[in-house]
Amino acid sequence: MITLRRLLALAGMPAGRVGLSVSLGTLAVGFGIALMTTAGYLISRAAEHPPILSLTVTIVAVRFFGLARPIARYLERLASHDLALRALGRIRARFYTRIEPLAPAELESYRRGDLLARMVGDVDALQGLYLRGIGPPLVALLTGTACVVATAVVLPAAAGILAFGLLLGGIAIPVLAGVLARAAGRRQAEARGELTAELVELLRGAPELVVYGREEDAAARIREADAELARLGRRDALLAGLADALSVLVAGLTAAGVLAVAVAAHDSGTLDRVLVATLALLALASFEAVASLPATARELSALLASGRRVLELVDRTPRVGDPVEPAPPPAARPAVALEKVTARYGDEEEPVLAGIDLRLDPGRRIALVGPSGAGKTTVANLLLRFLDPEAGRVTISGRNLREYRQRDVRRTFALAGQDAHVFDSTIRENLKLARPSARDDELDEALRRVRLGEWVASLPDGLATRVGEEGMELSGGQRQRLVLARALLADAPVLVLDEPTAHLDPATAEALMEDVLDAAGERTVLLITHRPEGLERMDETLVLDEGRLTQAEAAAVTTRSS
Repeated sequence: MITLRRLLALAGMPAGRVGLSVSLGTLAVGFGIALMTTAGYLISRAAEHPPILSLTVTIVAVRFFGLARPIARYLERLASHDLALRALGRIRARFYTRIEPLAPAELESYRRGDLLARMVGDVDALQGLYLRGIGPPLVALLTGTACVVATAVVLPAAAGILAFGLLLGGIAIPVLAGVLARAAGRRQAEARGELTAELVELLRGAPELVVYGREEDAAARIREADAELARLGRRDALLAGLADALSVLVAGLTAAGVLAVAVAAHDSGTLDRVLVATLALLALASFEAVASLPATARELSALLASGRRVLELVDRTPRVGDPVEPAPPPAARPAVALEKVTARYGDEEEPVLAGIDLRLDPGRRIALVGPSGAGKTTVANLLLRFLDPEAGRVTISGRNLREYRQRDVRRTFALAGQDAHVFDSTIRENLKLARPSARDDELDEALRRVRLGEWVASLPDGLATRVGEEGMELSGGQRQRLVLARALLADAPVLVLDEPTAHLDPATAEALMEDVLDAAGERTVLLITHRPEGLERMDETLVLDEGRLTQAEAAAVTTRSS
């Protein structure tokens, strides 16, 4: 119940819309019950061959209920699905709002496929929050109560039997179905996440798997995950069939009990014979209100399992946040410094950086070199406030980064990383990520500065050329140059180049660094690399090893990297 209440709070459903949908649902079910009941009364009364005029009211009632039922059901479907889809939109927006501050540092412990399953599959499952969590139980309560009251007016003994049957069918059996399905629902959500993660990994690593002949192993893992999900699905179907069978059995026994009591009342002279069949049909029809509850309970268990996976991310408190009273934005050409900074990710025992000092004065060019895993990218994460230091501080213009809004901090830096994402869109849209208002001539200038201008101009579609998923339609050098052009277009005062020559051959890497450093102009540059290209043009070269900084001559570093 706690999870359900929290999901309802996340959905933010307006009470008025919920009330309208429940009312229409109650009318739709009520009209169906009334149709069967009045039709039974009409048939029983007509069997006595009364004057036709005495049946007029009943005939009109049957027609009314027959016409009103589909109209009410149609309106209920409109209202309930409108409510569900609006709630899903709010959940999705709030979910993304809550997880956006977690990226990238605090989401690295999750597999990409599992994150995708949570963001898409688990969030989409919550559209049933009203359809499976609120609507059916409320409709069943209102309609069932009305049926018991109507039966009690005619024959109190029959009302007691009907009430007992509805309690069994509407509470006991759904609770049993929910309990049996709870563990299966949780395991199904986890199994879907695992299957999605394996599929994403297979698609991303397909070329390597084929080259090394391991595609069958990957396919076997996917088949195993799929088989586990299918096994859980079969078990869920078995439980569903059992619950449905119990519901039918309870409905039949209740109708038989009401019929027996009605016959006894007629034999004792306390009940008109016309009402015997009417009460039996009323009892049988009233189970329409609770017939869907076992399935609702099963689906609610799966929904809550998905909801817990969503809330697990929503509940995470970002380690990086904006101050209550932020400082004004930094100066146009600020000095940036790391002062005795110690940093670690999560609960790692050893810090990634230990007491380092680094200063970037306006216009200076600093190279930060070191082996992979030394903590170089962590420096970039600290500058962009993807991560806050455990000790020490990072400053812009002498102020701690924590005093600024994250947006203002990130406007100070333009990052061109080795793993920078290239979207499956056009060259134009990938560049305008840095500056949405940029004109085409400004985009052409940014491309010219990284020597992509002539190539783009030669393309049939020019800036409208699509680059493919993650830039797959581009060569390695073109992709890196596009990323760098985007960083230059941002026009930020500090340019952070994180392994800009990764995966490039030496000649291409040397040419790329010459072009980028020429295009950087008077900007402050932090070059993070483990390669020699561009080091001779740096004002200072620092070596980062095992989380500690030392100063080195550029020539010595170049020789070591080579």
